[in-house]
Amino acid sequence: MSEILRIEDLTKKFQKKNLFSSDSNEVIAANKVNFSLNHGEILAIAGQSGSGKSTIAKLILRAIEPNSGKIFYKNQEIKSNSEELKKFRMRCQMVYQDPYDSINPRMTIQDIVNEPLEIHSIGTKEERQERVLETLRMVKLEPAEEIAKKHPHMLSGGQRQRVVIARAIVVKPEIIIADEPVSMLDVSIRAEILELMKEIQTKNEISMIYITHDLATAKHFADNIVILNLGKVMEVGPINKVLLNPENSYTKALIAAISEPDPENLHKMKEISL
Repeated sequence: MSEILRIEDLTKKFQKKNLFSSDSNEVIAANKVNFSLNHGEILAIAGQSGSGKSTIAKLILRAIEPNSGKIFYKNQEIKSNSEELKKFRMRCQMVYQDPYDSINPRMTIQDIVNEPLEIHSIGTKEERQERVLETLRMVKLEPAEEIAKKHPHMLSGGQRQRVVIARAIVVKPEIIIADEPVSMLDVSIRAEILELMKEIQTKNEISMIYITHDLATAKHFADNIVILNLGKVMEVGPINKVLLNPENSYTKALIAAISEPDPENLHKMKEISL
């Protein structure tokens, strides 16, 4: 498979202020991160809360600026405030964690899914309307004509996340970054949403970055995995190899702590992360 996205030495530092003094501490959210994403691949980025997963997603889309490092899309560097960045943002879409906060409650479903098409000036009004209905059917929101007229509060959490997915795929992106896409949903529908995303990804040959803290879903969903801890890549490779035969001590402790809720394992993991 050929490479579609490459991250080189991506670094982001934040100043964390102390509430009880004027001092501030430097927090490294991304520490010289390197990985690549191939065409048609699902790459999981996994780690505990605070490991830097969501920061990396924001850095890739230039929602926040890195202190250093480079991002390449099809071997072309993506820089801030460039024409290439605007094109890249159309080709790389985000599926957010919270289906309640990530869509405008005052807009109809038709307008929510249509918004990216208008932003990128895709098609005529009639063509956009038809594409919205087609995309709603693709995410199994039917009858699409009825769903399109509704507002978010009229839908269930699972249906809202389908709307979020529809909004991401309506511009026919080449890359999707899914940031904990099922963590806010009921356990009963998480597998259903992941199966839908996998189906769409396979059918449309989309490359995907799947950000998660859940190694169990990553194992069944992704092809390769990046293990993060405190902003640093600890291990990267084929998902079965990394999860079944990890080489890094942190990865081993992370797997043990999640598969066996043993206080001793958790203690070991804390020691390794220091």
